[in-house]
Amino acid sequence: MLLASSLFLITLIFVIWQPKGLQIGTTAVIGAVIALALGIVSVADIWTVTDIVWDATLAFIGIIILSMVLDEIGFFEWCAIKMAQFSKGNGHLMFVYALLLGAFVSALFANDGAALILTPILLAKMRILKLNTKSILAFLLAGGFISDSASLPFVFSNLTNIVTANYFSIGFAEYLTNMFLPFVVSVVISIVFLWILLRKEIPKQIDIDLLPNANEVLKSKTLFIFSWFFLALLIAGYFIGDAYDLPVSVFALGGGLLFLAISSIMKTTSATKIIKHAPWQVVWFSIGLYIVVYGLKNAGLTDYLTVVLKDLSTQGDVVAIVGTGFIAAFLSAIMNNMPTIMIMDIALADVGNQALVYANIIGCNLGPKMTPFGSLATLLWLHVLAQKGVKIGFWEYTKFGLIITPPVLLVVLLSLM
Repeated sequence: MLLASSLFLITLIFVIWQPKGLQIGTTAVIGAVIALALGIVSVADIWTVTDIVWDATLAFIGIIILSMVLDEIGFFEWCAIKMAQFSKGNGHLMFVYALLLGAFVSALFANDGAALILTPILLAKMRILKLNTKSILAFLLAGGFISDSASLPFVFSNLTNIVTANYFSIGFAEYLTNMFLPFVVSVVISIVFLWILLRKEIPKQIDIDLLPNANEVLKSKTLFIFSWFFLALLIAGYFIGDAYDLPVSVFALGGGLLFLAISSIMKTTSATKIIKHAPWQVVWFSIGLYIVVYGLKNAGLTDYLTVVLKDLSTQGDVVAIVGTGFIAAFLSAIMNNMPTIMIMDIALADVGNQALVYANIIGCNLGPKMTPFGSLATLLWLHVLAQKGVKIGFWEYTKFGLIITPPVLLVVLLSLM
């Protein structure tokens, strides 16, 4: 356990630190190779991990490709401008609409897509609107939080959702049925708590006349209109695939590549450019870190968790659901939600309570917001902001996360009852 834990901690430190530009995927792969060399994991374990994460990884690639193409044609920028215009210059309404837009993007294009694509667009628009530094930070912190708290409704809304749905053979429709109410509650309660916490930093009026016309940012109005029909067909495809037990990645990756091909044929985007700039490091990070964490499973961590979770399941539904959710949240905050979801899934397999499976997902999606390194989406979000000249300190972020996350998490977990 000591050797496996030490390797995991060192790998996680280098993922967060990124010395001399060492990318997160490279670090995770190096950690996986060392785990194999030291005998912490075996070759058979690598195949087991690959079997667990391949669908989630391919689906993520597809969602990001689709998001990048939509971004290229002006889809998200159009949405951001329309959001601002709907507010009619009311700063508090714009705050709420910005969070609703973030929830929409996170639900349909995954939390990582919201961090990678929507964040720089909103930041650029806020600078055009000449918001002060504190107001911009308030909007950014709220947007960063909603990207994870709204990543609940669909299997493809978060990598953790896909991994868990596959592990427990939960279908697309079944998952949506059970998580739709928690999603709505999460979005509403997140907006309420974020507004209460940040309301003093939100300007009362904003001059929206500074923004360009929404239609002017579109590269192809025809493709933009078509994209809405394409997204509707893609969602329908997930339901059809569910009926035939097809992997989520068939539609996520297939849809992403098909839309990329259509946009390339229409000469709106460059397929080569999109493929080249896709965040491939996230793929290596996902697989590499899972292999490192599997070493913790081999060392007995999941056995300890199973004992705790089985005891919780005998304490009544409220205690079991809230307890499981907060355990998942705490582990995600200190060791990242990607490894946490797998460890918790393995432990929950012997408990036999599906409500706890959903509590685990909620905990792994919201809990990471307590620390800057709790989720891949937050790491990407902070990296994007740093590239744009916005620095958010470790303690500044952690203080915000520790204040907002526990009450929101508790309310969302109770909505599972």
